[in-house]
Amino acid sequence: MISLDNIKSKAETHLRAALAEAPVHRYGRVLWANGEKLRVSGLHAPIGARCLVEQEGGEAAAEIIGFEAESLLLMPEQGTRGIMRGARVRVETTEMAVLTGPSLLGRVLDARGKALDGGPVPEATIPWPMLGNPINPMERARIDTPFDVGVTAINALTTFGRGMRVGLFAGSGVGKTTLLGMLARHSRADVVVLAMIGERGREIREFIEDHLGETLSRVVVVASPADDTPLARVHGAYRAAAIAESFRAQGKHVLLLVDSLTRLAMALREIGLAAGEPPASKGYPPSVFGALSAYAERAGNGGPGQGSITAIHTVLVEGDDHVSDPVADTARAILDGHIVLSRAMAEATIYPPIDICASLSRPMPNLVAKEHLHLSQRFRSLWARKQEKRDIIDLGAYAPGRDPILDEALHRQSAMEALLRQDAEVRIGLDEALIRLRSVFGDEP
Repeated sequence: MISLDNIKSKAETHLRAALAEAPVHRYGRVLWANGEKLRVSGLHAPIGARCLVEQEGGEAAAEIIGFEAESLLLMPEQGTRGIMRGARVRVETTEMAVLTGPSLLGRVLDARGKALDGGPVPEATIPWPMLGNPINPMERARIDTPFDVGVTAINALTTFGRGMRVGLFAGSGVGKTTLLGMLARHSRADVVVLAMIGERGREIREFIEDHLGETLSRVVVVASPADDTPLARVHGAYRAAAIAESFRAQGKHVLLLVDSLTRLAMALREIGLAAGEPPASKGYPPSVFGALSAYAERAGNGGPGQGSITAIHTVLVEGDDHVSDPVADTARAILDGHIVLSRAMAEATIYPPIDICASLSRPMPNLVAKEHLHLSQRFRSLWARKQEKRDIIDLGAYAPGRDPILDEALHRQSAMEALLRQDAEVRIGLDEALIRLRSVFGDEP
């Protein structure tokens, strides 16, 4: 007679054996490819799901970017090369996650999380959603603590707050990379996460070796160079934000540097157009601007018991045009402040070439003392008047005594320029920056 215990034991053994077997997958088929886009039939999955497409030698990762009739539209992470018509496709996961942890510090990763620095595979064990966890805006801490970036012009005249989202606007060859290196080295942050999106391949190694140096031990670099696919470039930016969010949840104060927001927008544009979205401003589909806003919102202060993410997003402006570029215009609207680099100042060898009149920190009035705010406003007023009358002064058409504000600006010109100039290797903190700002007006009785 078979006992109940024997039946239970056999059932348990059978169940364990069934669970140990490979899971059953439902497959679709590739119907056609067009550029970077695949059309797949036979699958049901949401937009954003990660799929695996069979190809010779393995499987290629892809993401669902849209629907068309009864088919799905996919974009492979590494391009369509090597994928055959009729190849099988299966869904791997509907929500992608990033593995994070302290082991990522000092490492250089690609958009897929693989090591680029020749080191061992990072032992990252903390899963974090690639698209992040939304924070209730009423639970976010306010921006009420100054963030010391170690750069005089910023600390003295456009003071950042911990948890700010800032845009760094610059044309090509103005000094953006050097300033980013200064911010990474000199900022008072527990962790620095650097996302290099769409950069030239040689610049990635040069930036790490020339600008980070010993600071690399507290930096996580996520690099997706210009020859990566649009999807990989987007995933690189999202991976960096997810890593920063994970450290913020642990109570760390993080500096997130994204170079650049413009190239992220370009990658989103390629994906949107491939999915069939209509082009709008300068060829950008409307969804791009919504995606940029959502990406910027991932930074900022966390909830109770969490740390902060101070984000600096670089924005490339074509021909130094800061007005008509739609990405630059959107960035100004969604960020808490902006730093503008001036080509004229760079040509005058004032480095870093920060255009004080065009730069702004919206939370600054709530971050600094009244004296500091008054001195910074006075400095900006004098600098603006000098720039406004620059042509008249150069022509020798101005006679002293006609404009008291301009007379004072010319009197203090050398002191003001000395405040703005700073060697890239030298760090100047908030307190010293205020002392230097006072010294500009130190000859007053």
